Amino acid sequence: MAPMSLPTPTLHTAGLRLRPFTDADADALFALHSSAYVLRYWDAPPWSERARAERFIAACRQMAEEGTGARLAMDRVSDGAFIGWCGLTRWNPLYRSASLGYCLEDAAWGHGYATEAARALLQWAFDTLDLNRVQAETDTRNLASARVLEKLGFAREGTLREDCVVNGEVSDSWVYGLIRREWPSSGSVPAR
Repeated sequence: MAPMSLPTPTLHTAGLRLRPFTDADADALFALHSSAYVLRYWDAPPWSERARAERFIAACRQMAEEGTGARLAMDRVSDGAFIGWCGLTRWNPLYRSASLGYCLEDAAWGHGYATEAARALLQWAFDTLDLNRVQAETDTRNLASARVLEKLGFAREGTLREDCVVNGEVSDSWVYGLIRREWPSSGSVPAR
């Protein structure tokens, strides 16, 4: 069976525009992913060369072409600034499942942007991909990320013990799940 492409959407919320990555995002993306502070609970070390950003953007395109997921750059509406990204990966049409991830610059933390972006992406995914389950993992020390997932309706399902080793530091992750019937569709009207 030939792979189906999955065009990356552009989504609008009150405070954000979520859109496909372009080559012009490489510098801002590298700045985000080279920050040890932003990535202190990430499952990989900070990037040390800019080529990683170019590879990430190429991987976003490949994901869209192969139909395995969607990663969206996150621009703040008020000033157009790139503040991070959110994405759904590992889309499995047979299981109707996917994994949620997001990464925001530290200056954008605490403003509800991660929740706002993920909510729009999840609504798109439930409507467009007919998902039944979305999974997310977060470092057990990352309480802010855990709060985002809980606000979105995710249930903590268990602990993955010592599942990450980054620069020799071992950490545990919580695994969260959101089932379609638990998703509060909130009667929002689709953009089109």
